[in-house]
Amino acid sequence: MDFSSTDPQHSAINQFQRVRRQTLALTEGLTAEDMVVQSMPDASPLKWHLAHTSWFYEHFILQQHHDEYQLFNPDYQYLFNSYYDAVGPRHARPARGLLTRPPLKDILAYRQHIETHMVALLERQLPEVAALLTLGLHHEMQHQELMLTDILHLLSANPLAPALQQQTAAFSDGQAPAPLMLSHQGGLLQIGASNEGFSYDCENPRHQVYLQPFKLASQPVTNGEWQQFIDDGGYQNPLLWLSDGWHCAQQQGWHAPLYWQQQQQRWFSFGLNGLQPLNPAAPVCHISYYEADAYARWAGKRLPREQEWEVVAAKQPQNLHSANFLEQHIWQPTACTSKTGFDKLFGDVWEWTQSPYTGYPGFTAAQGELAEYNGKFMANQFVLRGGSCASPRQQLRSSYRNFFYPHQRWQFSGLRLAEDQ
Repeated sequence: MDFSSTDPQHSAINQFQRVRRQTLALTEGLTAEDMVVQSMPDASPLKWHLAHTSWFYEHFILQQHHDEYQLFNPDYQYLFNSYYDAVGPRHARPARGLLTRPPLKDILAYRQHIETHMVALLERQLPEVAALLTLGLHHEMQHQELMLTDILHLLSANPLAPALQQQTAAFSDGQAPAPLMLSHQGGLLQIGASNEGFSYDCENPRHQVYLQPFKLASQPVTNGEWQQFIDDGGYQNPLLWLSDGWHCAQQQGWHAPLYWQQQQQRWFSFGLNGLQPLNPAAPVCHISYYEADAYARWAGKRLPREQEWEVVAAKQPQNLHSANFLEQHIWQPTACTSKTGFDKLFGDVWEWTQSPYTGYPGFTAAQGELAEYNGKFMANQFVLRGGSCASPRQQLRSSYRNFFYPHQRWQFSGLRLAEDQ
């Protein structure tokens, strides 16, 4: 996040207020009941997200750098800590939906309390606060995406199939352009965050990698292509699946991506705009790593390595303002349209890679309590790249690394194929 304007005080305050407004805007049209229910342990109630993103500023900034700051409510230190063990004990994650108290009005008052004191602190232009503020804002933007994916999962459990918004993306009755497998010569290349702008610790340090020549698909796999995988028995063929993936698919009864429903021989998908006919030209989403890997094997390809994805994405025009991110308010993948070159490397759907989420050579986690932000999760998860229709655009860059467990499906996650050359 860039605070380098000629008026850094107002730049920081404006950025802070903009992000905070964007968070609250995501709750428009929701009731208090919508925001208290937890649909599964991986998801959190929206009321909890509203409180936790305020707790982050309170604990890591206000308590440390505002001499006269008084806690809004000492109990909130326990209720709204997420996973920071060094901070202290916390309420169990699977039980967040049981927090009917404090009520929503108290959480909104808490948010206002934090904003008032943060603005007062930012007016002092303390150098030691700038980096923490930037991290706090990116942390809140991450929760904006989680708010959309979590409320989608909750609404999907309602038999009335309620819509959060009525806006729909342009629908295409036809298929997307045929994907191309575009060549990259490989070689000795650099990946990782540059020194310009914000990056998370897991994107660093920038380092050299050697890649064999490879090919990367011009576009993500589409719903229409995924239907062919289903029709060919992809979910019933154990030879296509990793052992853990086959066990998971059988145990969970997977037969299609999450939120797909078949009615009278037609496929529909539930989204934040309700239950809609499946768009065959849009990227498939809400699939696990296991499903993505099985599809790639069925297609005679493989998932890309994260290094391959990054060196390709870093060379593409970085015009992220035209990509389908959270700010577009579409909140569903839109049709693939490009017949030449790469399409949708950023936005629409996160793209699974075959790369495990580990530290780069020379990686050093942040020190102190914030050391728990990324480094502690570097086990048993896989990297996704590119962002989705629920990601704030300011979050994304070619070096950004997202990560989830291989069985998780509630995020806007899809895939792009790769192969050796």
